[in-house]
Amino acid sequence: MSQATTHLPTTMRAISQDAAGAPEVLKLTETRRPEPARGEVLVRVHAAGVNPADWKTRSRGEFATGVKPPFTLGYDVSGVVAAVGDGVTLFQPGDEVYGMPRFPHPAGAYAEYVAAPTRHFARRPQGLTHIESAALPLAALTAWQALVDTADVRPGQRVLIHAAAGGVGHLAVQIAKDRGAWVVGTASAAKHDLLRSLGADEVVDYRSQDVAETVRDMDVVVDPIGGANWSRSLRTLRPGGTLVSILPLDGTFPRAEAEAAGVRAVFMLVEPDQQGLREITELVEDGRLRVIAENVFPLEDAAGAHRLGERGRTTGKIVLSIAS
Repeated sequence: MSQATTHLPTTMRAISQDAAGAPEVLKLTETRRPEPARGEVLVRVHAAGVNPADWKTRSRGEFATGVKPPFTLGYDVSGVVAAVGDGVTLFQPGDEVYGMPRFPHPAGAYAEYVAAPTRHFARRPQGLTHIESAALPLAALTAWQALVDTADVRPGQRVLIHAAAGGVGHLAVQIAKDRGAWVVGTASAAKHDLLRSLGADEVVDYRSQDVAETVRDMDVVVDPIGGANWSRSLRTLRPGGTLVSILPLDGTFPRAEAEAAGVRAVFMLVEPDQQGLREITELVEDGRLRVIAENVFPLEDAAGAHRLGERGRTTGKIVLSIAS
């Protein structure tokens, strides 16, 4: 044990699963606390965000990188640095940080401690709680990397955000608006007032309207739905526009249709990104980005959080509260 962690408990509470299955496979366990390696920080986790990647991994019993049970889910972390590994100068014990460490490799955020590379974290936004901070990293970085790094959204462009009241969507609407875009969001009618309050210029009820018949001449579409929605998204784009899918592509992805329409269609996988987190922090602290963490569960009810998430009707993010 390193000298930096001798004062810390040697074990921790964590959510683990031994097999693929329904939310009930998620069990509260006592396990060994990790040690920070060289270039890593050990973070005392106060809250962990819950994402679709989590319940998809749980149900199939395998991470995208091939890791199989037993494992601990979770990527979004907000907490306090408890110790630092050799060579770390960026953070010190006591610093409050947030991040999305190791994605798409296991990070183990549904636990009281996480050890991960220092530069997968940033100082968490002032004025936010740990719950709110934990709702940000994966969803906000996905929105940022899709709109800014991949599509390079410019002032005056027209941007369509599908599932605009969801975890990625509600942040993407605000980031696109901050970039000077005209923003259209799809959501059920009950969520339209929320989208307008976040800056959406136009809203479409996907239950009663066909977006492909309603929306035209988009420069950029961010699509977290996939399937038949990919083809609908293409039909909203002008020639030269960009469709960014944040879901892995399969045989239904309309590559030939996109090429024929003169549209760029790409899959983007979010990556750990300290500079992106710093940009997001600045937006939050300047009052230009608001995060919604509508549903909070205790760590021991991770299964309940998954059951809610899999219904696909939540607004904003689901978060696990781990340390009071």
